[in-house]
Amino acid sequence: MEWKNAVKTKRLKPGKTKMVTFGVKTVMVGQIGDDYFATEGLCRHMRWPLAWGAKIEDGCIRCPLHQTTYQIDDGEVTEWSPFPLFPPYGKMLGKLSKQKNLKIYETRVEGDYVQIEI
Repeated sequence: MEWKNAVKTKRLKPGKTKMVTFGVKTVMVGQIGDDYFATEGLCRHMRWPLAWGAKIEDGCIRCPLHQTTYQIDDGEVTEWSPFPLFPPYGKMLGKLSKQKNLKIYETRVEGDYVQIEI
């Protein structure tokens, strides 16, 4: 494992995220209050980029596509594809892939950068 510069701290704002790539790995970096976090960048349900409209509230991140929700601190699934506009559709889509937790990466601030342990 090694620490990699992900994004400059001044480019992040509380409640906002940025996508970064390291080779073939896509990571989402964000800020909640004064703390930074990093997760796998693509939703585990249908591989949608989480930074493209994901909502962050109550310590969770919600995918904008089918509303799958994960805990930011440990990546655990709290809701799997509920798609609240039409719940039967969400349940059907949820069965298209096996329920999986979101990968979480360790972060630290070093100089002007948020770093991720890859």
